[in-house]
Amino acid sequence: MKIHKSAIVHPDACLGKDVEIGPFSIVDKNATIGDGTIIKNHVTVTGFTTLGKNNVIHPNTVLGAEPQDLKYRGERTYLIMGDNNVVRECATINAGTAGGGGKTVIGNNNFFMACTHVAHDCIIEDNVLLANGVLLGGHIMVERGAKLMGLVGIQPFATIGRYSYVGGHTRIVQDVPPYVIIEGHPAKIRQVNVVGLEREGFSGEQIDEIKQAFLKLFRSSELNRAKILDELENQPGVIPEVKYLLTFLRNVDKGKLGRYRESLRCLEPKMNN
Repeated sequence: MKIHKSAIVHPDACLGKDVEIGPFSIVDKNATIGDGTIIKNHVTVTGFTTLGKNNVIHPNTVLGAEPQDLKYRGERTYLIMGDNNVVRECATINAGTAGGGGKTVIGNNNFFMACTHVAHDCIIEDNVLLANGVLLGGHIMVERGAKLMGLVGIQPFATIGRYSYVGGHTRIVQDVPPYVIIEGHPAKIRQVNVVGLEREGFSGEQIDEIKQAFLKLFRSSELNRAKILDELENQPGVIPEVKYLLTFLRNVDKGKLGRYRESLRCLEPKMNN
């Protein structure tokens, strides 16, 4: 374990094996830092924050700070981060709120570039990339493998589907379906994220099936999407990836203003102090 003499580490903080903490960093009382995690200089890890193994946290990052929510009244809430994440300079990831289930949750193998912000109660799955200046409002879900380019801003309660690609400077106000490229002002679904899917190991057959579903869902003259969903679901031999896309779109239709997670607001548990 290497802790710089200028770092401030509370004696009650829980540090794993081979943790490194750089100059002028602060690790508060209720923090847990997993084995092999490197915290560079001028980092603040505060609140009830748990970091898994082999994370790398770059300078001027703040993890686990109080949520920027006017309803927050000092409840005990959490930031939980998995393994092998890289958080670059000046990023901020806030703890959850009582009204949002009490947790902000980060998975594994994610890359948060400089000046990204992850607000309270977000859920980031695995292998996600947030490029410089991406801003996530509260209660957002980013599914595995999604890539968000520079200066993307996302409306609270939106869901970004798995293996999607959001082009730079795009404002997202509704759920983004899996497997697609979306960009522009206003944001428009452009095409299937073929390059991204190939890099993730999708087969040619899988990509062709997704393309065929995409054409029927987003390029058809049929305006009744429910009818198209029914037709696709009733086709024989529907692959799991297309089934997931269809389920995702049905969930979007349940949500307010095209955001499925809005429909969950009344179901979110309340927490005691």
